[in-house]
Amino acid sequence: MEVTCLLLLALIPFHCRGQGVYAPAQAQIVHAGQACVVKEDNISERVYTIREGDTLVLQCLVTGHPRPQVRWTKTAGSASDKFQETSVFNETLRIERIARTQGGRYYCKAENGVGVPAIKSIRVDVQYLDEPVLTVHQTVSDVRGNFYQEKTVFLRCTVNSNPPARFIWKRGSDTLSHSQDNGVDIYEPLYTQGETKVLKLKNLRPQDYASYTCQVSVRNVCGIPDKAITFRLTNTTAMKNATFQITPDVIKESENIQLGQDLKLSCHVDAVPQEKVTYQWFKNGKPARMSKRLLVTRNDPELPAVTSSLELIDLHFSDYGTYLCVASFPGAPVPDLSVEVNISSETVPPTISVPKGRAVVTVREGSPAELQCEVRGKPRPPVLWSRVDKEAALLPSGLPLEETPDGKLRLERVSRDMSGTYRCQTARYNGFNVRPREAQVQLNVQFPPEVEPSSQDVRQALGRPVLLRCSLLRGSPQRIASALWRFKGQLLPPPPAVPVAAETPDHSELRLDAVTRDSSGSYECSVSNDVGSAACLFQVSAKAYSPEFYFDTPNPTRSHKLSKNYSYVLQWTQREPDAVDPVLNYRLSVRQLNQHNTMVKAIPVRRVEKGQLLEYILTDLRVPHSYEVRLTPYTTFGAGDMASRIIHYTEPINSPNLSDNTCHFEDEKICGYTQDLTDNFDWTRQNALTQNPKRSPNTGPPTDISGTPEGYYMFIETSRPRELGDRARLVSPLYNASAKFYCVSFFYHMYGKHIGSLNLLVRSRNKGALDTHAWSLSGNKGNVWQQAHVPINPSGPFQIIFEGVRGSGYLGDIAIDDVTLKKGECPRKQMDPNKVVVMPGSGAPRRPCPQLWGPMAIFLLALQR
Repeated sequence: MEVTCLLLLALIPFHCRGQGVYAPAQAQIVHAGQACVVKEDNISERVYTIREGDTLVLQCLVTGHPRPQVRWTKTAGSASDKFQETSVFNETLRIERIARTQGGRYYCKAENGVGVPAIKSIRVDVQYLDEPVLTVHQTVSDVRGNFYQEKTVFLRCTVNSNPPARFIWKRGSDTLSHSQDNGVDIYEPLYTQGETKVLKLKNLRPQDYASYTCQVSVRNVCGIPDKAITFRLTNTTAMKNATFQITPDVIKESENIQLGQDLKLSCHVDAVPQEKVTYQWFKNGKPARMSKRLLVTRNDPELPAVTSSLELIDLHFSDYGTYLCVASFPGAPVPDLSVEVNISSETVPPTISVPKGRAVVTVREGSPAELQCEVRGKPRPPVLWSRVDKEAALLPSGLPLEETPDGKLRLERVSRDMSGTYRCQTARYNGFNVRPREAQVQLNVQFPPEVEPSSQDVRQALGRPVLLRCSLLRGSPQRIASALWRFKGQLLPPPPAVPVAAETPDHSELRLDAVTRDSSGSYECSVSNDVGSAACLFQVSAKAYSPEFYFDTPNPTRSHKLSKNYSYVLQWTQREPDAVDPVLNYRLSVRQLNQHNTMVKAIPVRRVEKGQLLEYILTDLRVPHSYEVRLTPYTTFGAGDMASRIIHYTEPINSPNLSDNTCHFEDEKICGYTQDLTDNFDWTRQNALTQNPKRSPNTGPPTDISGTPEGYYMFIETSRPRELGDRARLVSPLYNASAKFYCVSFFYHMYGKHIGSLNLLVRSRNKGALDTHAWSLSGNKGNVWQQAHVPINPSGPFQIIFEGVRGSGYLGDIAIDDVTLKKGECPRKQMDPNKVVVMPGSGAPRRPCPQLWGPMAIFLLALQR
């Protein structure tokens, strides 16, 4: 097993106060989930569209020093919800199976205590399409003057969707349009916000008895398919829902039944077709006889369509009795429906009240609850329940109204959001047709307390006092019944009570006179509100905070040209050094990954100030191994919080020079080159041993420029599925421009009758990314490696891009190798392509060795490989 020897050099103090090293937070939101589309709308707002049920993934990419912390919040949608407060390196917000109520504007707030926080936002639009709901209503109007009846059916289609749905009505397979004939109207009711379309069939004709389909569509947005519901309109007889009403004398504004006043009994059933229903009235079991005081009317305009009413004029004592309404379909095999009404001196309008002691119902969360209202009167109507609170318009069942025949609303496993005021009222049907009577019941749902802080790290210098405070955030009841403090699990004497003037204490405090080694540790405050308890946790110590590695250090790797070693400039600042006692030294430990040997060294420091950048050079790190570095601050209290990071070897990319900048593509990291994400396909790294044995003949190089089967090169494969004009781009690392002119030298191989083009582009990073063409070559150049020298003069940080373009066929493979970037102008005398050597086996001479191939350069090249 290899043992790594680390030579740890002296600390290089580099003092830079405050803002000189610290950089304010910057943030950018990117998406990585199942987005349907991400677009910019007309007010330059980023909109992320996602289908309901898919997974939302948002990432907040941050920069700055110290590393900013990220907090995600959401506004709009159903409510303002705080989803999570991430740790330092967790900047991803992920929501599985997103719901429509979770749409809205999401904010990522990045802050590191330097300058103002960075806040970015993105609007999340959740798309959905529910199943449509179809309701049917039929009316029959009687035009008495010409004895003409008009039968009209309304088909009402309602759907919830985002974006608004498009409605299509069909009769059978034929699409219906507005006013396509005198019998069809299609319209949108007022105040429905595009969620409802009504199909009106006027004066039903024989052809109107058919199947009707309401089809709704969001035009395949997010791949959501159309949905539909079908209703069969027939003249088949059916009856259901027999109801009645007792209407006292409306003219005299009476709500009671009194002798000498008028009274109306009304009977109604829901039927298809409605107009075929016939009604018969019976009194005490015998058919009711019509007279001047006993009238039967049909289709009262104040009542539902096709309703039969029995009117009693100038009520007499002899009119008391049992009245029976029978609804039937003459000549059809449909059972009759009947409803019975008893009229007597005992028939009185309803009253409703809450039983004594039941006006306020208090239960614990998760328990069942029963709300009760008592109804008196004869006949006794059912009770309708609803919620009074506007922000909670629906009952726990999800309905706005719920009917209970016994006046009791039963709730299973109540939750805190069910708290509020509930209304009970008498139903209009099966009772008196009078103003509804109502009462209210208050439901209080008790739940355990929620406290803050749930967890807090408290740092203080030795000998200084500390005040710990645990506050009640929410709970029911909203008061602290008891608060117990523990230190390392042991119960502490109760702290001084909250002053009596505070009727509802909402916090508990514990004061430590001085932080010592003995008083350092975990403190817990358990708060109870008679329903349950919650705890605030405090970790009190004089430990120093962790160091904060300076991730934005440019080019931290320094390679040694004459050995296989590299150095790393480790840079850090100390987080909140003044919060505790001064840092005396740091304990540095370095371990090669996958090895057990660890080298440890103490680094003494003078007084460390906030924002001061500290440096330490790690030397003799072995290429290409990675290392784990741990750094722990020490104060008079002892060891503080440790920080760790992994150091990876990367090839130097800054300030190219003559000796260390040739990329032979021998390493899998390919010298920091990356594939462009915006092209059509990728360059591949291969050699004679890894290339496809079935590769098309008469195209591509057999080996790299060295002629050995182990040597690697970069290659584009133009066989299927590649098409004419497809592009593959290989992008270099970002170089800092430290000279006016540079020369890009590389070898290329362009062999095959379908060769397209090889382009060299320069991407300037001065103001955004701007690509400019620096060199281009097209067509078959033979089975030879040739060299090109391309002068460039970037104005600022830059990258070079090798772009391979697919030609007209599959015999068009292109390869590159040995890319060199150096300062200064290119050689004036270009190498003659005729003097380069064809590949082994062709009998052609090898390429000449320019002055680059001196003894030192050859040695360096060997190191690179």
